[in-house]
Amino acid sequence: MQANLGELESAIGYSFKNPDLLVRALTHRSLANEQTQQEGDGATLRDNERLEFLGDAVLGLAVGEAIFLKYPDWQEGELTRVRAQLVSRQHMAEVAAEVELGKHLRLSRGEDRTGLRRKNTVLSNTMEAVLGAMFLDGGLEAVRGFVQRRVTGRAADDLAKELRSGAALGNYKSALQEHLQGARLGAPVYKVKSESGPDHRKRFLVEVRLKPAEGEPGKPLARGLGSTKKHAEQDAARRALARLKKTRADDPQSDAAAVEESAAE
Repeated sequence: MQANLGELESAIGYSFKNPDLLVRALTHRSLANEQTQQEGDGATLRDNERLEFLGDAVLGLAVGEAIFLKYPDWQEGELTRVRAQLVSRQHMAEVAAEVELGKHLRLSRGEDRTGLRRKNTVLSNTMEAVLGAMFLDGGLEAVRGFVQRRVTGRAADDLAKELRSGAALGNYKSALQEHLQGARLGAPVYKVKSESGPDHRKRFLVEVRLKPAEGEPGKPLARGLGSTKKHAEQDAARRALARLKKTRADDPQSDAAAVEESAAE
């Protein structure tokens, strides 16, 4: 267990003075309940839910402070929208996956067999519990360091670009789907084509295609880049929308032609 703790500490960039806090942060309630059933009043294992509560609050504070200082000209509404994206379950699950948090989770045997350690809800909740443990062990400065390395940084820059482009955050994928369905072209599907860079500066290349019909590969629409899969998907959707809308401006009947043009490139 100590070797695993050291591996995780290296990934998150923080060494605990009190390793028991990290162990507790990784302990799912299923394991604590299992011990209680086996040992009754003698059970001493505690789950991570209280640390998750604390970590949620600390995460919001650290992310809010980071973007407040990084974007001094932003209004309250802009800051709120970006913070909501950065602390979302999806984004925190992606952060947890980057540090391979799932393999360190302490689960009951039954829950481990169900694949619980790969579920986004469990990953994001456990990531918050780890942040709560970091706060108790090293104070807000420890959490700030992790947030700057893993949570904000380039991900915040990607969201800022979306915001400054005038688009509602997170709406490119929905807008593309509505556009394609309105043109009776089918639904978009996304696939990661490549990922590059070190763990703390990943870059994902994602391609968006029309959902393939039976026996067909599906026609490509565009490719996008981002610091997370989610942001790369948004960028791909944005590029596909821009291409479709530009073609439509030249020829209102040419959505299908734009798809054919994309497929030929």
